[in-house]
Amino acid sequence: MNPRPKGIFVMGAMSGALFLSFPALAYAADAAFPTINIGIGSSANPSEIATSLKVIFILTVLSLAPAILVLMTSFARIVIVLSFLRQAIGTQGMPPNQILIGLALFLTFFIMSPVFNDINENALQPYLTEKISQENALSKAAAPIRTFMFKQTREKDLALFVRAAKLNRPKVYDDIPIQVLVPAFIISELKTSFQIGFLIYIPFLILDMVVASVLLSMGMMMLPPVLISLPFKLMLFVLVDGWHLIMGSLIESFH
Repeated sequence: MNPRPKGIFVMGAMSGALFLSFPALAYAADAAFPTINIGIGSSANPSEIATSLKVIFILTVLSLAPAILVLMTSFARIVIVLSFLRQAIGTQGMPPNQILIGLALFLTFFIMSPVFNDINENALQPYLTEKISQENALSKAAAPIRTFMFKQTREKDLALFVRAAKLNRPKVYDDIPIQVLVPAFIISELKTSFQIGFLIYIPFLILDMVVASVLLSMGMMMLPPVLISLPFKLMLFVLVDGWHLIMGSLIESFH
């Protein structure tokens, strides 16, 4: 077979495709595509500078939102208690971490809903309708969160950080800055969650000791007690409706 007709056919097909693509290339050359430019420039208008600073401040707050959710709400106590519960039962990863975190998040939204509603009504909505300034909105938004944290914080923990910050003895709660309140709230939450976790551990620990004593008396020293006590702990937890008791106790602990 002569290769010349085949080569001529391939060259003709390529020429035809190139010819058909000329209108598309011409349209693409004439079309206007949007461009995005990010840079730092000089401005003589103070309002533009203030707007830029507000945008930077909002982005900073959004980047700190996970830390605010974890350390300034009821989330820390809930997730620590649920972790203690899983370890006390000894189920080794059941429920999974995703389930515990999701349950802690939704329970946090449920407990903090009065605070979030107060922020929405008195700070966010007036700011969106331009009834109050940004600074006033931030102060009104911080007030419900501070009230919630003060209710859950021990005076002993507050005094510790007031002394560490070398502040004068505050007369009212408004005199305590947020950088003093947050760590005091965190260690108070840790203490409360560990106390609840200790109470959760007691019945399961007693059950483990009983099973271990029975196995030892029967001479089954090589059989792990956890292997035998786990079904009994699950049965005990289900019979007493443990999830209902734990969730109810957690909700009541914030009131």
